[in-house]
Amino acid sequence: MFIQTEATPNPSTLKFLPGRVVLPESTFEARDAQAAAHSPLASRLFDVPGVAGVYFGHDFISVTKAEDGSEWPQVKPAVLGAIMEHFQSGAPVLSESAALAGAGDAEEFYDEADADTVATIKDLLETRVRPAVASDGGDITFRGYKEGVVFLEMKGACSGCPSSTATLRHGVQNLFRHFLPDVREVQAV
Repeated sequence: MFIQTEATPNPSTLKFLPGRVVLPESTFEARDAQAAAHSPLASRLFDVPGVAGVYFGHDFISVTKAEDGSEWPQVKPAVLGAIMEHFQSGAPVLSESAALAGAGDAEEFYDEADADTVATIKDLLETRVRPAVASDGGDITFRGYKEGVVFLEMKGACSGCPSSTATLRHGVQNLFRHFLPDVREVQAV
């Protein structure tokens, strides 16, 4: 098995491409060992010293290293080994309970009168924003809309990334404002 790696805009996160589908229809994020318990692969990755977070996309795994002095030259080989061992074992990526629960997505909030605006926001996220962000090892999901403010959740490499504020303000916010003049601001939750 050959696993490629790519740098992300977040220097604490590397994107691992195992050359196969990781999660066919959903995503999964664990920011601590307790959340990782819902995934045999995430649990295995959290056993690697220096791993502080994992995110699974369709065909990639983003791993965030701890800010405790851990460095990629020490962490990366162990992460590669853990990913390889997991896929060779044939174990599932998510436990049955996590797969049935839909990986615990948070509830959305918005006024029903804004349903058309929210539908356009979601369409723009799916067609223009998420594919670009996934190429950097992360994800952005809709959480809510209230009084002209769009609330988005940053995941994977985007969570804690130094450039995520610029991505939200200059990229996503300007895109939404172009198509939806009622949008005043975009905020991360």
